[in-house]
Amino acid sequence: MSGALRVLDDVEVAGKRVIVRADLNVPMRNGEVADDMRVRHAAATLSELANRNAIVIVLSHFERPRGKVVPDYSLAPLRPALEKSLKRSVRFVETDWRNGAPRAEVAKAIPGDILLMENTRFHPGEEENDPEFSRTLADLGDIFVNDAFSVSHRAHASTEGVARLLPSFAGRGMEAELTALDRALGKPMRSVGAVVGGAKVSTKITVLENLVTRVDELIIGGGMANTFLYAKGINVGRSLCEPDFKETVERILQRAADHHCNIVLPRDVVIAKEFAPNAPHEVVDVHAVPADSMILDVGPESVADIMEQFGDLKTLLWNGPVGAFETEPFGRGTFALARCAARLTKAGKLVTVAGGGDTVAALSAAGIQDDFSYVSTAGGAFLEWLEGRGLPGVDVLKISHA
Repeated sequence: MSGALRVLDDVEVAGKRVIVRADLNVPMRNGEVADDMRVRHAAATLSELANRNAIVIVLSHFERPRGKVVPDYSLAPLRPALEKSLKRSVRFVETDWRNGAPRAEVAKAIPGDILLMENTRFHPGEEENDPEFSRTLADLGDIFVNDAFSVSHRAHASTEGVARLLPSFAGRGMEAELTALDRALGKPMRSVGAVVGGAKVSTKITVLENLVTRVDELIIGGGMANTFLYAKGINVGRSLCEPDFKETVERILQRAADHHCNIVLPRDVVIAKEFAPNAPHEVVDVHAVPADSMILDVGPESVADIMEQFGDLKTLLWNGPVGAFETEPFGRGTFALARCAARLTKAGKLVTVAGGGDTVAALSAAGIQDDFSYVSTAGGAFLEWLEGRGLPGVDVLKISHA
């Protein structure tokens, strides 16, 4: 890969047609936006470009129409939410991508206008990264800006294909995301720790294999911790566990030892005989889990140990809850640790970067989502970054184009 990431400071946009790939794939309810977080994230770049007298052309996908025109998946209902966040008018351009780019509509626009185009996934060439469809998109503008890190792990026409055909730059959201991720793993302040939770080891093997070579402390929780405990010969009762991944865990443990990464597992756990809200539960030593019980959260001793470790860190990466946080009372460990990390962040003692759908939900439930240094709303892209993989939609921005 050649070249450095180019950002909006590096380009003159006045009078230019600027295509912006945003991620407006938001939850809808009764034809209205139910959660406008992604719309608000897109607003900074769109407002800046319009204020700099660009003609702004917004691309996004919505849901999975699989290359067909599905009226329920039109982007038209997003226009009011976009206007509310931008505090300016937005024109929705009805677009049949099969007939090429709507050049006549774009030609009517004047500097400062913002045009929202139809769902790019209404064309089968979007997900296939079809060169012809990429050219159709490129024909709309003079400059391309990718502000959708969350979909940049996909080499699609609107993320990677069009970027090969126009001078291409990162939007402000993309720039902020990559800066935060670099602070967490690229050039972090040491010591560096990571909390990795979630249900299954099998979904995060590559993440774990990469992190043990990059961090000093790897704290493992959630269902995946049970598989680690099982691999160490500890009985986990009826807990969620993946016995078939015992050898995988042993390989990860050896890799951690080779790279001087300390893997932290629970010392005590919260158990119950049934997984239900407010089910009868108790705290036991990790070596004393009854055969008829399930591990559903980390225990108070483990929480205290991990909090103490947080105090020795300078950088903390977080992906996944350490317990079944959606069900009371099995979120107490996750919430206590999240609040501790948030306090250290606010005190200027810790840089905290978190990401992943369940992680965002857990931090929000703990009431501290805004107190971390950075919280990524990206799902698949964040995980692939944790795996150490290149992201096509990001890598292409580092290549010089015409």
